[in-house]
Amino acid sequence: MTKSTYREAIRAALHEALANNPRTILLGEDVGRYGGAFACSRGLLEEFGPERIRDTPLSESAFVGAGIGAALNGLRPIVEVMTVNFSLLALDQIVNNAATLRHMSGGQVSVPLVIRMATGAGRRLAAQHSHSWEVWYAHVPGLRVLAPATITDARYMLGAALRELDPVVIFEHAMLYPSEGELDKLPEDFNIDRAAVRRPGRDISLITYGGSLPKALAAAAELASAGIEAEVIDLRSLRPLDMPTVLASVARTHRAVIVDEGWRTCSLAAEISAGIMEGAFYDLDAPVARICSAEVPIPYAGHLEDAALPQPARIVAAVQEVLAHHE
Repeated sequence: MTKSTYREAIRAALHEALANNPRTILLGEDVGRYGGAFACSRGLLEEFGPERIRDTPLSESAFVGAGIGAALNGLRPIVEVMTVNFSLLALDQIVNNAATLRHMSGGQVSVPLVIRMATGAGRRLAAQHSHSWEVWYAHVPGLRVLAPATITDARYMLGAALRELDPVVIFEHAMLYPSEGELDKLPEDFNIDRAAVRRPGRDISLITYGGSLPKALAAAAELASAGIEAEVIDLRSLRPLDMPTVLASVARTHRAVIVDEGWRTCSLAAEISAGIMEGAFYDLDAPVARICSAEVPIPYAGHLEDAALPQPARIVAAVQEVLAHHE
């Protein structure tokens, strides 16, 4: 194992993808000379040149469309959309073109495209740049949706995504980029389809993904000091969801709290809760609880933003309430 930041792990994954396959290209706003809005592509332009590291105009629809065209013509493009809110400007290209072309052509063409984007709140950027739109993309057949929450997943999910024939959307939570930790070697059983048990436990299942994983782990550590052992599940893949791993955890603990930075209404948390009710209803000793962002545009003021987002204290309180329900 070696020390790395989440940002460095992504840069290493990009470098490996470009070095191993001359058909791999990277395009997006400021990915070249500036080195990426989050410094994930720093140095790649100098090494691989402007033919493969393409700074694009400020038009998400245009450069995502260019990525789709490149994929259709045999390249393996990685498109970086600076932040998730900007991806809405390319929604037609992603949903109506990238996700559908293999199916609408009867399998004659495929779109092996990877779209990376920063997501999530916590950076005091107000309602313009603080969205968690993962559920919008997880709703769409024809897309695969990934949310690397650990440094090891940030390092290796990109390579796995580039081997897919269908388009893959990777959500990188912006608060994770500076995080530091151990970078493991590529696990022999590395599988982007599978959720991961990040902390085993017997009393309750905490189910989460992306930027909420560190908060769930912090809550689990606090609960452990009170004798409550929470099992923490990192979904990793949001489409498809690995419900068997979730259901197996609930069968062990008999209780579940879902932590999702998206808004509660029509959320990914709602989909997971429905899956638990369908697949593990008779295993439950208490209703499923959901911790989501407040139903407001994310505030600019720091104390209001913190109050609007899932936090470890809210997770701990929810766990205690669920456990009290059975007593």
